[in-house]
Amino acid sequence: MELKPPHVNSQITFFYYPDLEPAAAFYEQVMGLVKVEDQGWAKIYRVSGEQGNAFLGIVDGDRGFHQPQPKSAVLVTLVVEDVPGWYEHLKAHGVKMLTELREYDDIRVRCFFCQDPGGYSLEIQEFLRPELRPIFYP
Repeated sequence: MELKPPHVNSQITFFYYPDLEPAAAFYEQVMGLVKVEDQGWAKIYRVSGEQGNAFLGIVDGDRGFHQPQPKSAVLVTLVVEDVPGWYEHLKAHGVKMLTELREYDDIRVRCFFCQDPGGYSLEIQEFLRPELRPIFYP
C-alpha cells in the first residue's frame, strides 16, 4: 500500500527582523503586497493575486521562532511578467540592487536580485520558455 502525504493548502515563507517596521513599510508601500494577517509582532502578506496561496511573513526577531541573522542564506523569487518595470520601480524607491537586470539564455529567464531592509535577497524573475507559462502564470 502506497502512503501519500496529506494535501498542502498554501505556503508561507517567514523572514525575521530586529526592527519590523522598515520591513512592513517595504513590503506594503514599495512592493505593494496585501497584508492578510497582522498579529502585531508577525504580519503575513499575499504574494500574488486575490486568491493566490503563496505568502510572505515578516516576524519580530525578539518574538519569533528564529532570530535575525547577520547574513541570510534565504532567497525568495517573485515571478512576474514585467521584470524591467519592477527593476525601474525598485530602483526609483532606493532599493539596494544586488545585480543588474540580466537575461540568461541557457535557462531562458530574465531577472535581477535586490535586497529588502533586513538584508534578505529577493529575485524578480520572468520565465521566457512558453511551456512554463501555464505553471508560473496561471
